[in-house]
Amino acid sequence: MTTRRKFLASAGIGTAATALGAPSIVRAQAPIKWRFQTYAGAALGEQVTKPAIDYINSAANGEMEIELFYADQIVPTGELFQALQRGTIDGVHSDDDSMASPTPLQRFGGYFPMATKHILDVPVLFNQYGLADIWTEEYDKVGVKWLSAAGQDPCNFNTTKEITSLADLDGLRLYTFPTAGRFLSQFGVVPVSIPYEDAEVAVQTGELDGMAWSGITEDYTVGWADVTDYFLTNNISGAWIGSFFVNPQKWADLPEHLKQIVMAGIEASHTYRNQWYWGGEARLRAQGDKLKLRSIPQSEWKEVEQAALTFWDEIAEEGEVHQKVVQIFRDYNDVISKAGPPYNFE
Repeated sequence: MTTRRKFLASAGIGTAATALGAPSIVRAQAPIKWRFQTYAGAALGEQVTKPAIDYINSAANGEMEIELFYADQIVPTGELFQALQRGTIDGVHSDDDSMASPTPLQRFGGYFPMATKHILDVPVLFNQYGLADIWTEEYDKVGVKWLSAAGQDPCNFNTTKEITSLADLDGLRLYTFPTAGRFLSQFGVVPVSIPYEDAEVAVQTGELDGMAWSGITEDYTVGWADVTDYFLTNNISGAWIGSFFVNPQKWADLPEHLKQIVMAGIEASHTYRNQWYWGGEARLRAQGDKLKLRSIPQSEWKEVEQAALTFWDEIAEEGEVHQKVVQIFRDYNDVISKAGPPYNFE
C-alpha cells in the first residue's frame, strides 16, 4: 500500500507538471504576415483593394494578417514587380502596364485600346477565352505568382478643357497609362507620367489638362472631379484589366486552407467592384453635379476605333505571346459584335 501511495503521488506530480507545461506545446503559432501594396491611392484603394484584404484577414481567424499599403507607400508603382520578386512586398494588386511587368503582357494590362466594352468582358476573356492560362505561364517564367484578374471601369477623359471633337485632343497633357498614352499620342495627346498622388495637384498647377485614367466613379471618389470640369463619354477601352499577384515562395509556404481563403477574398472583391463601378458610372453620369458631360460624335470617334485595330496589328508583330493575346481579343470582339445589344450597341 505504501508503494502504491508513493506511485500515485509521483504520478500526480507528473500530471500537474504536464498540465502546467501544456500551453508551450499547444500554443498557437504566430500569424503569417504579408505586406501588400496596391496601385491605387488611399481613397480608391478603400473600394478596389481593401475589401479583399479585409475578407482575408477576417476569414483567416488570426492565422494570417495582411497589411495593406496604398500607391507608392513602400515602392513606386513602376517598381512593384521587382519588389515582389525580391520579397520586399508579398502581394500586389495592379495592372501589368503600370507596374512595368517585364513580360509581353505589359501591353495588355490597364487599358488596351478598344479591347473591351464592359467590365464583365475581362473575366470572360480570362476564364473562357484562355487569357488566364497565358498569364499564369508568363508570370511563372519570371518568378511571380499570378492569381486572378478582373475588370474595373472604362477609360474616359476628365479635363479642364472642353472636348467635342478629335481635334480638341491635340496638345492635351494627360495623366494616363503607358500603352494608352502610346496609342493616344497619334491624336496629339501628350502623355505625362507622374506619381498617382501628384496628379490632382498637377491639374491645379496647369502641368496637366486632365486624365485619361478612369471612369467617372473614380473621378468623384479620388477628388479629380473637384479639379476638372468636363467628362468625355467616349472611352478608349471599356474596362481596366488588373490582377492580384504574390511572391511565389510566400504562396508555396501558405497552407492549403489559407490559399483557399486568399482566393475566396479576391473573388469576393471582384464581385464587389463589378457592382460598385457599374452602378457608379450610371449614377454619376445621371446625377453627378461636378463634371459636365461631353461627347465626340460617333461618326468621328470611329476613326479612333479603326486606329485601335491598326494598333493591335502593330502590337501583334512584337512577339508570339503578343500575337496570341491579340488574336483572343479579335475572336472575342467578333463574337460580341455579332451578338448585338447589350454586348455591342453598334
